[in-house]
This record gives sequence, structure tokens and C-alpha cells, in this order.
Amino acid sequence: MNFLKLFLRAIALIPGVVQGTEALFGTKTGEQKKAAAVEIVGAAINLADAVTMKHIADADKFTAGLSMVIDGVVTCLNASLWAKH
Repeated sequence: MNFLKLFLRAIALIPGVVQGTEALFGTKTGEQKKAAAVEIVGAAINLADAVTMKHIADADKFTAGLSMVIDGVVTCLNASLWAKH
């Protein structure tokens, strides 16, 4: 499959993954939840295969970018009505 299509499909999963991670790991720290979300989305993208097939040249930078996207989604969700005040 075209990597860009696969990547964009995985990015669309992030809000659901963040909510699911919050529900499953509610007692864990934010960093632990984020690590779980990065791992889940990385698996959805099939990060290992993407690196092997040279779709991703720098896996560390890619993972760092994915982590920043997840932080942004969490910030948006926390600022919305979704957040419990």
C-alpha cells in the first residue's frame, strides 16, 4: 500500500487511540499512556516494515514526530468538552 495513504489512515486513528489508551491505562502516568499510544499507532503504520522498506529514513525522528502529533491531539482533547472538569 502507498505509505502516505497508510500514514494518513493511521493519523486519523490517533484521537480514538488516545481515548482508548486513557480508558485502558487511566491510572498510569501521561508518559506511559503516550508511549502506549505511540506503540499502537506505530503498529498501525507497521513502523518496522516501513523502516525496512526504506519508507522511513530515520525511525527515531519519525517516532518523535508521531509523539508530538499525539501530544497535540491530547492538548486539543483536554481543551475541549471531552475533558472532564
